[in-house]
Amino acid sequence: MADNKMENIVNLCKRRGIIFPSSEIYGGIGSTWDYGPVGVHLKNNVKAAWWKSVVQERDDMVGLDAAILMHPDVWKASGHIESFHDPMVDCKKCKKRFRADHLVESIKKQEDGLQLTADELKDLEKAITGVVCPECGGELTAIRQFNLMFKTYMGPVEDSAAVVYLRPETAQGIFVNFKNVANSTRKKVPFGIAQIGKSFRNEITPGNFVFRTREFEQMEIEFFTRPKEADEWHKKWLQDRFNWYVSLGIKPENLRLRPHDPDELAHYARACSDVEYLFPIGWSELEGIANRTDYDLKQHTEVSGKDLSYFDESTGERFIPYVIEPSGGVDRALLAFLCNAYEEISGGRGESGADTEVVLRLHPRLAPIKVGILPLAKKGGLPEIAKDLQTELRKHMMTEYDDARSIGRRYRRQDEIGTPWCITIDFDTLEDQAVTIRDRDTMEQVRVPLAQVKAFVRDKLEES
Repeated sequence: MADNKMENIVNLCKRRGIIFPSSEIYGGIGSTWDYGPVGVHLKNNVKAAWWKSVVQERDDMVGLDAAILMHPDVWKASGHIESFHDPMVDCKKCKKRFRADHLVESIKKQEDGLQLTADELKDLEKAITGVVCPECGGELTAIRQFNLMFKTYMGPVEDSAAVVYLRPETAQGIFVNFKNVANSTRKKVPFGIAQIGKSFRNEITPGNFVFRTREFEQMEIEFFTRPKEADEWHKKWLQDRFNWYVSLGIKPENLRLRPHDPDELAHYARACSDVEYLFPIGWSELEGIANRTDYDLKQHTEVSGKDLSYFDESTGERFIPYVIEPSGGVDRALLAFLCNAYEEISGGRGESGADTEVVLRLHPRLAPIKVGILPLAKKGGLPEIAKDLQTELRKHMMTEYDDARSIGRRYRRQDEIGTPWCITIDFDTLEDQAVTIRDRDTMEQVRVPLAQVKAFVRDKLEES
């Protein structure tokens, strides 16, 4: 199953309305995806869980929602216009496009005969010499630098004066608002600003479902601290972010913190570690936690001419804060939660033993639908009781009503979208005013009075 697990998850996502290929009726477009009726709830729940953890439950964090379109000088100050490039090569034979560094690394791993030193890997022009396309054996073009930012125009005239960019990251919107936030909230350093928002990168080689896409959503924090305290705060955020994934059900053995080697570090970073997850495609980054030093605020001070230093009235000290940046992707986190939760059970869990059943063991706080409401029959007063129960519960949680086909099939449908509890209204309900609540993971069934169902489910959610 490991070899085709990702393919099976992609198929489940389409079949159950979690994620669809974007513009599919026109053949799709460049690794972009639409979140369906079930997926949009899952995505919102991932974002809500993150926001609750890093903003709602902390005194030293506030939120922000900055604009996607920003003054082009923002990207000049940040270095994106000058240096936000990937090395690109094309195959002259099959016309496929590759990132040169990824291609060379891949070939190095696969071919014992290609012995490259670390210095040669850095100098891609030398490393790519003599390398042929692994897909067809064709000759590769010379390396070209490819800017990853999407360029567009603001206003009615398409000229250079009107050029703006779709932001490639949410961080810069936080940095340029540092003084606005500090002044309006009266927060004292150390404090952080959190933001969830769309970013856009014109990736050369997107792929692996929603893992690497050109349009994606980030969950990003910029935590401002005194320079001498930055290393300690970096350690704290590393552990906090690792623990967040574990708290939502990710198996600890499938997570790791990987410190960057010195030659991996961005030019502005003093230190950086990635939270990595063991996806079906291998260990890959979920989130990076970097000590960005005072680089960003200094750059924006220089280019804008505005003083972005911080003055501590209690000590009389003025300084440029250092920044600790935990930066993760909503889509990657969601994919990790899907991979972690996905289970195929050969022979199924029912008495027939005829099928391979899929159970999506999502943490209840992430589950798109909390309760499936299943009347045993479409007559005899059962639908009316079920609808009344749904009306009561839907004020507090997402519910789904399903009366189509056998109860076993309905259980399976709810299992496949990760619904933690299914409530069955049967003919005994007419007599005892109670329902049967089935647990997704244990399949245990308990009888609960109708009047106590809301409290029962809410207690279960709070315990999770």
